[in-house]
Amino acid sequence: MIEWLSTALLLAGAFFFFIGTVGLLRFPDVYSRLHALAKADNLGLGCIVFGLALQADSTAAALKLLLIWPLVMAASAGIGFAIARRADKLGIKPWRKERP
Repeated sequence: MIEWLSTALLLAGAFFFFIGTVGLLRFPDVYSRLHALAKADNLGLGCIVFGLALQADSTAAALKLLLIWPLVMAASAGIGFAIARRADKLGIKPWRKERP
């Protein structure tokens, strides 16, 4: 049963990474691309970390894996903010749909 749950979490994580990549390629500006990547990658990494923690040999290894997720989430938020701030300082405007 744990193997099935672990496999499902790993596949869900891979799916969220794939969706984040699609968002990166399809969205029109840097701000919406950052949003897609941050949300999908954090959720994808969470699923993968939980799936791997279920297969860990020891509790210590599982806790180390689970510690990775909040650290990456904090780093992702900081890096996303830095990229968006730099884009704003360079004068890159958010995309707006043209109204006829």
